[in-house]
Amino acid sequence: MAIIEVDGLAKRYGEHTVVDGVSFAVEPGEIFGILGPNGAGKTTTVECVEGLRTPDAGAIRVCGIDPQHGTGELRQLLGVQLQESELPEKLKVGEAMELYSSFYREPADWRELVDVLRLGDKVNTQFRRLSGGQKQRLSIALALVGDPRVAVLDELTTGLDPQARRDAWDLIERIRDRGVTILLVTHFMEEAERLCDRLAVIDSGRLVALASPAGLVAMVDDRQRIRFRPTAPLDHAVLTVLPEVTSVARAGRQLVVTGTGNLLLAVTTALARNQVVAADLRVEQTSLDDAFVALTGRSIED
Repeated sequence: MAIIEVDGLAKRYGEHTVVDGVSFAVEPGEIFGILGPNGAGKTTTVECVEGLRTPDAGAIRVCGIDPQHGTGELRQLLGVQLQESELPEKLKVGEAMELYSSFYREPADWRELVDVLRLGDKVNTQFRRLSGGQKQRLSIALALVGDPRVAVLDELTTGLDPQARRDAWDLIERIRDRGVTILLVTHFMEEAERLCDRLAVIDSGRLVALASPAGLVAMVDDRQRIRFRPTAPLDHAVLTVLPEVTSVARAGRQLVVTGTGNLLLAVTTALARNQVVAADLRVEQTSLDDAFVALTGRSIED
């Protein structure tokens, strides 16, 4: 049974429709991503899931609870890391964790949690003294201190440097390994591709596609391209006769072979039979970014 169910969600502000008929379901143990550009309706969608906003239409269930009518019980099951959040500058990490822990009937051991999130040596450090990455890890810790079944992480790595972003990704995977279902909001393609089991692509308030990252790519182009420099003269017919190959083109000193299936094995085997080595070989595939452009007609930065 799905742990989160969203059916026909709509949210309007005056004449402006921010979310328009969005539906999806999240299975227990998934990292489920909501991907889209800024202003697409991602945050409004998850705020309705969290019970922070009231939908104008549609139905939502989280752990079988309607967020609009079971907020007290839902807060015991749902951990939330907001897109933007601040704490009093002089509040210490340990004080924040102890305070938030007191809000729950059966909280996690916050001391263990700060150790897992590599904040154990910052327990007596004031919030204002933390780096950006440490503040993000504290935000995650506060979202998890209630030992939730579901964690909602909204634009978790925005503003972080590349290393801090990758550290955050490692943390998310460890959180999932602890049995927490994660709803992840992002506009970073690499983040979505690295972490998410499935993705809901939202653009202009509408659900454009729903599949795994690989499934989204396959929707628009399941071809592969192999680019290499042959070390000896090669008749293109050696490759064009292969059932996996759809085209062979020359780009300067390189050949570009396009096809499907187990293209790499088929091409390298044919080359070996003809005593040709594929130098500088590179395998290229349609990226998630390419798929997003094909599905929405624009890049995510637009």
